[in-house]
Amino acid sequence: MLKNSPFQKLKSTTATSVALNEELVTYSFLEGRDEDGPLVIKPVQADVVLNAWIDANRDLIQKKLLKYGGILFRGFQTESVPDFESVVKTFGDDLLDYNERSSPRHKVEGKVYTSTDHPADQRIHFHNELAYSKNWPLEIFFYCDIQPGKGGETPIADSRKVYLNLSEATRKKFEEKGVMYQRYLGSGLGLSWQEVFQTENKDDVEAYCKESGIELEWVDEKKVITRSRRPAVQRHPETGELLWFNHAHFFNIWNMHEEEREQLLSMVRENEIPFNTYFGDGEPISREVVAEIMDAFDKAWVEFPWIKGDILYLDNMLMAHSRNSYEGQRKVVVAMNKTNQGKTFTA
Repeated sequence: MLKNSPFQKLKSTTATSVALNEELVTYSFLEGRDEDGPLVIKPVQADVVLNAWIDANRDLIQKKLLKYGGILFRGFQTESVPDFESVVKTFGDDLLDYNERSSPRHKVEGKVYTSTDHPADQRIHFHNELAYSKNWPLEIFFYCDIQPGKGGETPIADSRKVYLNLSEATRKKFEEKGVMYQRYLGSGLGLSWQEVFQTENKDDVEAYCKESGIELEWVDEKKVITRSRRPAVQRHPETGELLWFNHAHFFNIWNMHEEEREQLLSMVRENEIPFNTYFGDGEPISREVVAEIMDAFDKAWVEFPWIKGDILYLDNMLMAHSRNSYEGQRKVVVAMNKTNQGKTFTA
């Protein structure tokens, strides 16, 4: 956990009550958050069925999601992964597969996945799911099936605030140039191309990359280099607000701990590391700029301890997420819904 960061004040999960809008639920916020996401929705009595309440209040929920970026459903009778999947399908029956992968994870049930299979002692930095891809989910849902023994929170950060936390010079340069993502797959240091693209067929990979605007360079049968250029800043399709929406710092080599970076570069050349990012014209992104982006996320950081049965519902463009390291057991699963259908919403 970073020192002197504003999220340190948010460890308590006691909610501050606000006006009651419905007979069956209360609306509140995490302690220390003054009408600042996520909105916490709790049932007034134990027999409130979340699916039915959502179905009867769709427009209300969508308005609140667009305002706060995230909603935490807490205290409802969601006791299992099938219960969670049923709730997610209330928002739309066609859940999304996890394609063009960058993180190891596996299916739990249907189209519900582990949130990540990265080791428990690793922190996962802030990101909007699949922001590096041509196609990304507009909504993402997390469910706590086993609450962590220690740590293991899923911090969130408002993409609107992250954008505003950056200097004008940094915003302008990324807006003009965008981001180039370079991946070296199959070296044994990261994911294989078979896992990333979920196929053993090279023709399928080439067809996917052509359709998705990804440059492809086969090194040999096992290794491939991909490059894609994407916008760094987008406007939300509903609210029109400017958002920091990319993996520029997440995939960058300067985001690694110094010892890990030096060890990696002692093993392979820089163009052979599993992933790296550049400005869209190929210019390297400096250590200072990566540090500025990480600081912008830190200033927008909000976290809360998971409780068994919690469902966190995020607008994937409005809200980035991450994961703290943890000890003991932890089972948090994820499902994704609705796609941008390949559209970009550039500034």
